[in-house]
Amino acid sequence: MITIATPEAMHQLGIQLSAHLRAGDLLLVNGPLGAGKTVLAQGVGAGLGVTGITSPTFVISRVHKAAIPFIHVDAYRLVDSENPNLYLDDLDLDIANSITLIEWGGAESARLSEDRLEITIDRSSDERTVEIKAVGPRWAGFSL
Repeated sequence: MITIATPEAMHQLGIQLSAHLRAGDLLLVNGPLGAGKTVLAQGVGAGLGVTGITSPTFVISRVHKAAIPFIHVDAYRLVDSENPNLYLDDLDLDIANSITLIEWGGAESARLSEDRLEITIDRSSDERTVEIKAVGPRWAGFSL
């Protein structure tokens, strides 16, 4: 568990994570509204040299150009849909050649890669707690 006291610390956590990422990596970020999912994504993007990251809530996904493209997805509108798997597939994400971060990434997103980081943000107190679960052989032994 990582304790995060400020939005700046959440942003810094994203930058720290970015140092470990390479093409094909998938990050699933979950937590309630206002937990800091987009701030974490902005930190990851900053670490990859990407600026201007905003929540893709209404457009669902954005591809940010960088040495390794950074795909930022907000699956919030897909989760409650009739068939979230179908809609996620329709996005035609180039996960193999990009770093992909999916906010609200549940089971429908987890099936996209056997190797992923599942990040859960809890904001039940004044400070956020972040749990990072490494899944698959790519992330064996990972820790921050």
